[in-house]
Amino acid sequence: MELLTIDQQLAIIQQNAETFIGASDLKEKLANGTPLRIKLGVDPTRPDLTFGHWVVFNKLRQLQALGHHIIFVIGDYTTRIGDPSGRSSTRPVLTVEQIEANSQTYLDQAFKILDPQKTETRRNSEWFEKMSFGDLLSLTRQVTVAQLLEREDFNKRYTSKTPIALVEFLYPVLQAYDSIVLQSDIELGGADQLFNLCLGRQFQKCFGQNPQAVLCMPLLVGLDGVKKMSKSFGNYITFNDTSTDMYGKIMSIPDNTMWDYFKLLLLEPTEKVEERKKQSPMAMKKELAYSVVTRFFGESIAQEEQKHFETVFSHNAIPDDMPEFTIDHFAQCKTWVDIIVATNLYQGSKKELKRLIEQGGVEINQERISNPQAPAQLTTPSIVRIGKRLFFKILV
Repeated sequence: MELLTIDQQLAIIQQNAETFIGASDLKEKLANGTPLRIKLGVDPTRPDLTFGHWVVFNKLRQLQALGHHIIFVIGDYTTRIGDPSGRSSTRPVLTVEQIEANSQTYLDQAFKILDPQKTETRRNSEWFEKMSFGDLLSLTRQVTVAQLLEREDFNKRYTSKTPIALVEFLYPVLQAYDSIVLQSDIELGGADQLFNLCLGRQFQKCFGQNPQAVLCMPLLVGLDGVKKMSKSFGNYITFNDTSTDMYGKIMSIPDNTMWDYFKLLLLEPTEKVEERKKQSPMAMKKELAYSVVTRFFGESIAQEEQKHFETVFSHNAIPDDMPEFTIDHFAQCKTWVDIIVATNLYQGSKKELKRLIEQGGVEINQERISNPQAPAQLTTPSIVRIGKRLFFKILV
């Protein structure tokens, strides 16, 4: 790779970033030629990573290509608290077993984007399980309650008299301490992490370290085209989605939303994205879906999904090839919710499935059902359609 100047490296570092603090601090470090220590922390609160994570992983991959040292921190200890960023209520507590299972799936998914040979993986339980109560109290002296209440989410909850657990105040303190332990030069996160990342910068100064630069990436808008992509909002695509779901979900996003996907997920330059805006939105969305599926599954699978989409949606047809189940498979099922869950095909929650049925998104032999609690009347053969993309057949 051609040796880049300091300014060229800084341009790559801040490409697509929403906030970049501390660029001048990095110039001296880059001039020394020593690889930067770049930290990203992720809490394994759920089994799947969403495409919102892909945005920050893309940035890490870019920095790996520049020869810098990437530290991927699994927040297995801080997950026991729950990151309050952007939340209006306290997160539910997970068991240690759930956290461990999620941690392993996160690593498997992250390495679909990151180079595992160039990634140092750490768990913050390594240092927090050894921390004494006295050490924790010493940390809390570095930040005030007034400062914590400056955070938008805390401030909203405080002014609306919504409870804030004391342990939630400790979360940004612990995240900041991660930066001290790892001596990070840059901490990367989403735009909603700005306060936490800046606190890490403050803590490093207090402990005599050079302050980390703060790099915040934009929050990817979800499938609804309004809110940030989040499992909490049900507007997400995950790294573990099937190729059919991944293609179909991309095709479902509003036209104005897809331009950020080209820019933040496929890293297309602004000039190229602007040219795309002059083309047919449907054609561009198909190209986006094709490129995304190719990235995760390969081009041959992307071609199959494109053909499947054309068959099912463009021509409003029922596909010839779909999963089949015998009626005996559903002997213990009482409702269509039970039946659909028993197939293991639907990846959403029961709550999401019930909502989909109420909204008319499930058809049995091309007839919509609307009551998720109604007893299922099984006949064979039956073709079940869930949403726009998922079909299965019930046979004798």
